[in-house]
Amino acid sequence: MLDITDLTKTYDNGTRALDGINLSIPKGLFGLLGPNGAGKSSLMRTIATLQNADTGTVRFDGIDVHADPQQLRRRLGYLPQDFGVYPRISAYDLLNHLAILKGIDKRAERREVVDGLLDHVNLFQHRKQAVSGFSGGMRQRFGIAQALLGDPDLLIVDEPTAGLDPEERNRFHNLLVSLGRDKVIILSTHIVDDVAELCPRMAVLAAGKILCEGNPADLITQLNGRIWRKTVSLDELPVVEAERDVISKRLAGGRTIVHILADDAPQGFNSADADLEDVYFATLFSHRGAA
Repeated sequence: MLDITDLTKTYDNGTRALDGINLSIPKGLFGLLGPNGAGKSSLMRTIATLQNADTGTVRFDGIDVHADPQQLRRRLGYLPQDFGVYPRISAYDLLNHLAILKGIDKRAERREVVDGLLDHVNLFQHRKQAVSGFSGGMRQRFGIAQALLGDPDLLIVDEPTAGLDPEERNRFHNLLVSLGRDKVIILSTHIVDDVAELCPRMAVLAAGKILCEGNPADLITQLNGRIWRKTVSLDELPVVEAERDVISKRLAGGRTIVHILADDAPQGFNSADADLEDVYFATLFSHRGAA
């Protein structure tokens, strides 16, 4: 169990990245959903002991993360948003080097671990290739391999599917699901579908605050009967936005489909089945309205 209590962080430029974060995250996949600049990476970096919080605590299975960061690091795997690699170094040699840094000193054990991880992420056949020449999806899978060195109990992946094509994204999803049974895995992303497809629990983060938290299906149920849809022209759109609480809009066939939030049926709108995207946009809309 990962417990986060009253966590705050303000940077030197005055940006309040974390504003009283409280979360309890059990084993399994947990989705942290929020727009760019919401504070997701700041929270991930704080949990991973890459920066200190101003106030608050982070505890993992009884470990006070910031009082004893080394103990947490021995049980942590981390795939940051930007995973840099050395040029002209093969996947095997780089993972072997990282395994040494992780403390796997015995050569035979290290070879077994490195070969096993490359096979697990479907990169064994590419082990002699330079990681710098990998596709985006292959590099992300290599990133997961390095994050799994030492068989961590806590795994953090920050925006792991951004820029991946659909095939690589599905492969990456399957890999995360296969890992999620006995580890705490935090999936930080702005892609709603990633959370909808993978995570039994989630939270929405914006402006450094947790706006909602729970099971995705339960959060969707709370919006049933309150989401309404209408297809409008570009000329009609400003009028609808001025008169209604438009939470989202998307183009389809040159026209715009708008979703609004209302307790009663608005004239000219049809009822729409709520989904996690509606939860996300309705939560952000309500937050902006209250700011």
